[in-house]
Amino acid sequence: MANPMRGEVEIVLDGQPHIARLTLGALAQLEARLAEDSLADLVRRLEEGRFSSGDIVAVLVAGLCGGGWVGCAEDLLEQQIEGGPLAGARAAAQLIALAFRDVA
Repeated sequence: MANPMRGEVEIVLDGQPHIARLTLGALAQLEARLAEDSLADLVRRLEEGRFSSGDIVAVLVAGLCGGGWVGCAEDLLEQQIEGGPLAGARAAAQLIALAFRDVA
């Protein structure tokens, strides 16, 4: 079960639940994949709605890898996300929100 206090989101792929979270390593991977100069630029871009389905896949892959999943974008594209594309987009948004929430 995912623990949002740890930044975790559950994503079900082909009927199997996986924990996703954006660790520092996963964020570095994501930053490089999306060709952003900084995490702040990445967050700004996503908040402004300037993202594509490829960006969503990149966030999901980074989060899944941060949670221990071994795979790449091509692997994710071959699997069925429970709830479909909209659930995938929601999970990506949740990952970003949890990774950058104010925990003060």
